[in-house]
Amino acid sequence: MDKNHPEIKYGKIGVLIINLGTPDTTSWWDIRKYLKEFLSDRRVIEINPIVWQIILNLFILTFRPAKTAHAYKQIWRKETNESPLLYFTKRQASLLNQKIGNQNVIVDFAMRYGNPSINSKLIQLKEAGCEKIVILPLYPQYAAATTATVCDEVYRSLMRMRWQPSLQIIPHYESEPLYIDAIIKSIEKKIKEITWQPELIISSYHGIPKSYFEKGDPYHCYCQKTTRLIKESFKKIEIQTTFQSRFGPQEWLTPYTDKTLESLPSKGIKNLLVVCPGFASDCVETLEEINIQGRESFLKAGGKNFDLIPCLNDNPEHIMLFEKLVNKYL
Repeated sequence: MDKNHPEIKYGKIGVLIINLGTPDTTSWWDIRKYLKEFLSDRRVIEINPIVWQIILNLFILTFRPAKTAHAYKQIWRKETNESPLLYFTKRQASLLNQKIGNQNVIVDFAMRYGNPSINSKLIQLKEAGCEKIVILPLYPQYAAATTATVCDEVYRSLMRMRWQPSLQIIPHYESEPLYIDAIIKSIEKKIKEITWQPELIISSYHGIPKSYFEKGDPYHCYCQKTTRLIKESFKKIEIQTTFQSRFGPQEWLTPYTDKTLESLPSKGIKNLLVVCPGFASDCVETLEEINIQGRESFLKAGGKNFDLIPCLNDNPEHIMLFEKLVNKYL
């Protein structure tokens, strides 16, 4: 090699697991910065961008950060000063690295919105000598507003690289047997821990606007498929699919989780478990929206017992699932 040629690392494979994202802190400004990046994504909000930017900057980013900050403060991990989503995504990457990492395979994580960014991690992996990068979006059920926007950001990052690594993006895994089995085990574990008998299990997924579904987004179908596969193997208690986290005045996928929780006690359902199979890690949507707000509305409406089944988080079964999904591309 020419002695003037710069030293270049090569021959490695990078594995990057990617979750939605999180604010850096619970401060108003950090929350606002995170919301601005998230809600400026054209995949997430599909209305006229000029109109939306006026609404976003004049109204939403003025008033919503305080409400969102309050929610995050209730679930923030004070011992490590980070959100649960960041904590568990770090753990997942570390445990997966213990399974498959070696001198030639580097496992890391990134966030679609917030830090660490996809772009910064792709640059790090390339500079570490990764000639091939495998991306695992942590969304079991594909949606344009989740998996596709991860792909968008990955591609944008590669567009800025002069020397690009080869790329593999692992697709949705809503029907992977290890995933379904892991969800069922988490349900059975919770049932053994509680001292009362659940009458119903709500399987709550993050919603999307109904118009996205009508334009062809398959997300709704994948959610229904996940619940069906769980029910085929777990028949002890009825399971019902609902959709949470709606935003704005338009109609979203129904039935709505919050409205369902409010109505169940009047229908005789007083003992309830909730599972959130669409979330790879516990986060503000599960810990605050479901386990705090949802619990309160259910009990206020006349419910007796309520509990949330944790996400798969850093469970051994979850890491085994990641290992199987990634190994196909190594």
